[in-house]
Amino acid sequence: MTHIAEPDKLLEKLATDLENLLDQRAIKKPLMVGIHTGGAWLAEKLHKRLQLEDELSTLDISFYRDDFSRIGMNPQVKPSSVPPQVEDRHIILVDDVLQTGRTIRAAMNEIFDYGRPASITLACLIERSGREIPIQADVVGQILELASDEQVKLTGPEPLAWEILKSEKH
Repeated sequence: MTHIAEPDKLLEKLATDLENLLDQRAIKKPLMVGIHTGGAWLAEKLHKRLQLEDELSTLDISFYRDDFSRIGMNPQVKPSSVPPQVEDRHIILVDDVLQTGRTIRAAMNEIFDYGRPASITLACLIERSGREIPIQADVVGQILELASDEQVKLTGPEPLAWEILKSEKH
């Protein structure tokens, strides 16, 4: 059985590593954007922990996914809430699990529809194998090796917990 650290412990590590990275890059007033659903839960906690001034933003990338025609409409589509001014802003993009990279690519496409940010820093609680697009996180809570038929899912928002699911091959 694969061991995954408790989400709250990983969140603390992620927050510390993110603070250090922002200091190294001299980023003072970043805009935090969480990807629905798990990434938004994490972003809310990170936003409080880092005491960021600007309001927390969220994205629902359902319509931006390149596999939209294959997976169909998510019945839980939520509106995105990104401020109209992302031009030249430093953005922290937060997601729960980085696997294929497709969710992150879709999120960046949506962000660029609002404007051209100065930078995007990617923070993910879990990074696992299975990348299909060359995207990697800047800060990661834990790198996880799972079998190809396993998926990790964050449940929450209170309490945050992990589930490892077996997927059926088509």
